[in-house]
Amino acid sequence: MIELSPAAAREIERWSQSRRLTGSYLRLAVKNGGCSGLYYHLELTDIAAENDRFYQSQGINILVDPDSDRYLQILKLDYSEDLMGGGFRFTNANTQNTCGCGLSFSA
Repeated sequence: MIELSPAAAREIERWSQSRRLTGSYLRLAVKNGGCSGLYYHLELTDIAAENDRFYQSQGINILVDPDSDRYLQILKLDYSEDLMGGGFRFTNANTQNTCGCGLSFSA
């Protein structure tokens, strides 16, 4: 299950509106790389692949490719701002180790 906080949903909606995308999806993916071996990738898209997994949270439509889906089964996505700016925060029960940046992990 992928769960977005209200703050994350608001930021995704703002992001979508700033790019003038309507009816778009948030694509969540896990890619090889980063300090700990894997990292999260977020993008807005209006194209769903045939084999994508579909989720919905806080009114946001979310797509996940099958390879990434196994890493994202228990994911909470939040958004917060601090003196350094704003950013998404990932809480993932499937991770074994996370990097100090909070974006890279191992599973």
